[in-house]
Amino acid sequence: MSAAGKPNATNDAETHGLYIDGGEVAGETGELIDVRNPANGDVIARIPHATDADVDRAVMSARRAFESDEWGKMELRTRARLVNKLADAFESHLDELYHLETVNNGRPLTETRAQLRRLPDFFRYNAGLALSRRDAVIPVEGDYLNYTLRRPIGVVGNCTPFNHPLMIMCKSLAPVFASGCTTVVKPSEYTPLTTLALARIFTEAGLPDGVFNIVTGLGPTTGKALCEHDNLNKLVLTGGTEAGQIAGAQAGRHFAHQTLELGGKTPVVVFPDFDVDQAVNYAAFGAFIGAGQTCVCGSRHIVHADIYDSFVEKLAAKAKAIKIGDPTKPGTQLGPVISEKQRQRVLNYVRAGIEDGAKLVAGGEIPGELAESGGYFVQPTVFADVEANMRIFQEEVFGPFTSVTKFHDEKEAIALANNSPFGLAAAIRTRDVARAHRVAAAIECGIVWINDHHRLDPASPWGGVKLSGIGREFGPESFEDHFEVKSVMVNTGDGPFDWYEGTSGQARLN
Repeated sequence: MSAAGKPNATNDAETHGLYIDGGEVAGETGELIDVRNPANGDVIARIPHATDADVDRAVMSARRAFESDEWGKMELRTRARLVNKLADAFESHLDELYHLETVNNGRPLTETRAQLRRLPDFFRYNAGLALSRRDAVIPVEGDYLNYTLRRPIGVVGNCTPFNHPLMIMCKSLAPVFASGCTTVVKPSEYTPLTTLALARIFTEAGLPDGVFNIVTGLGPTTGKALCEHDNLNKLVLTGGTEAGQIAGAQAGRHFAHQTLELGGKTPVVVFPDFDVDQAVNYAAFGAFIGAGQTCVCGSRHIVHADIYDSFVEKLAAKAKAIKIGDPTKPGTQLGPVISEKQRQRVLNYVRAGIEDGAKLVAGGEIPGELAESGGYFVQPTVFADVEANMRIFQEEVFGPFTSVTKFHDEKEAIALANNSPFGLAAAIRTRDVARAHRVAAAIECGIVWINDHHRLDPASPWGGVKLSGIGREFGPESFEDHFEVKSVMVNTGDGPFDWYEGTSGQARLN
């Protein structure tokens, strides 16, 4: 079975197993999925297509580890030291992970290096949260002591996408480990290799067996089996809105807690007091980083009429100058999209934009010099004169693709920004401080960048509203969501009690 692309296969492609109980094991059926390098289409590895029985084996491994003395009764400070040790182990293997991630998902090495070097901080930050957490003592009426106890929620299922394989996994793993939970990860069938590598690194660093398990396979089969498993206490998924709706319904059957980070159609509002050249530089970064395959891709540029023509002209020129090619080569600024299917999706939206009357000002084609490379390359694409009712304004493309729409006043800009079923992120470009805060408050989304784009931090909450999902990742919000809270009410008085005698005048919430 092939995940995507041409049927060729290299004889030396590694065959991997599932990762269960601290080591790789074969899948039940022996059926394998090809993993391809998106820059040339070659098969670089084969992974098991995990069955329901394989998923059950992984979930029960996680359950045993959660209930074990070794992990379940580990002292808080011992766990925090271990999580910090995992961060150190991650850091010591960065060079091999940079290369493997670039070959597997096609992001230029410069991008991969910039992103992965920050990931150990996720673990250190959550280790700090574990050390500093305190349960509450709550003032209540009467002679009572009320306090809370928090217990780790249990087994967490993590479904991760292809666009940021390690980053999105680590933002989930860090609070899982620091809280004392255990996990089963189902990575994208396109990009499982760094996930498997990190599991080996963490096992060697001392993570107990069964705490971190991996099942590989397709979403409708392996992913479905994981989401439906009745021993799952929490589901964390990053992916498209449709996938989130399906997975959320499956996990909801047994009332698993959920954090879902789903689609996006990020509006970028550019006011005329902001430098046009700087706005264009941010636009190119926001739209084309990761080949535009991010949920916070700057996909809708809403630009004031006074600078609209200049912005369009300069963004088109910037897009045409971006160097496309082999992501492992120095100087490459844009790599391929993940698959031929994804490239065709982008090209289909190019046709949709033209059919709906938008003006194609840059890109929109397969680069001629790379047409025979076997890779899934597509030019960075810019459409101008885009109206709010057009498909390319409303629908998520998930590729190096952006649009530009004109506005005349702040009220119109906010209305255009909110004219979307999505609400993950937004960006504002202005030097007017009051306007920046006013517009940030008015846009319906979970994340706003003022004079920046795609900036995140382990301490800052991340998530969306509307069709962009539920819950928050990063920050104490994510850490706290890995616990169940128990309220303990203690009567400290010593007076007699008989409800059926002398109850007149009593006030009680019972």
